[in-house]
Amino acid sequence: MSEQTPSFLKAKKSLGQNFLHDNNIIHKIILAAGIRPDATVIEVGPGQGALTTKIAEKHPAQLILIEKDTRFIELLRQKLGEAAHIIHDDALRVEAHKLGQAPRQIVSNLPYNVGTQLLFNWLPHIKHFTSLTLMFQKEVAERIVAKPRTSAYGRLSVMCQWVAKCRKVMDVPPTAFKPQPKIWSTVVQLTPLDMQPAVPFEIMGKVVKTAFSSRRKMIKKNLQSLLSVEQIEACGISPTARAEELSVEEFAALARNYAEA
Repeated sequence: MSEQTPSFLKAKKSLGQNFLHDNNIIHKIILAAGIRPDATVIEVGPGQGALTTKIAEKHPAQLILIEKDTRFIELLRQKLGEAAHIIHDDALRVEAHKLGQAPRQIVSNLPYNVGTQLLFNWLPHIKHFTSLTLMFQKEVAERIVAKPRTSAYGRLSVMCQWVAKCRKVMDVPPTAFKPQPKIWSTVVQLTPLDMQPAVPFEIMGKVVKTAFSSRRKMIKKNLQSLLSVEQIEACGISPTARAEELSVEEFAALARNYAEA
């Protein structure tokens, strides 16, 4: 936020707003996103448009902004003119995978308070995107890229890595934002895997969520309402294992077994 920004355009804590202003970080995000000239680029929560204007300079086929905060709509129109289509709505209600024409890319500094929920909304439709380059609070990003047998590995890790290649791009210090948050942020990129899942997203989600319902318990306990010990063993998995010990592929095997039962 520049010193000239009117006070009424300052960040709202209730909306999880922290405005990115560090041009070096913005440049690195744009570089990592690899914005295509034939793509529909979607940004959620553009706010004052610091990242947005740099996306626009790459001249994507279409730039679509989803902004909930009424205060920034006119500001964005003034900055971008015809270069962007602005949707004044809550991103949680917008079906981003249906916006514009393929290929689609999402590039966003997501509001902290809804970032994870937005990602879960997009994951079932990830095949409609070529990439998602997203900034989260660091703790959430670490869960997205976490490996088995680590404390960060959980439901979010499995569901993301089941449908996408997930990589950490960079950590971002609080000083890159105004107002400064108390925590670090991290940019991650999700690129859809070529192979399509063999079971519906909802089935995999149900199995994974149930398996992680109590991290200390063995999966035969957590999954007893879905799978028998015999079914778990048929997947080549020990019923006494805990959820955090299973690979994404092993979860997929459990989901297939559950779907076929």
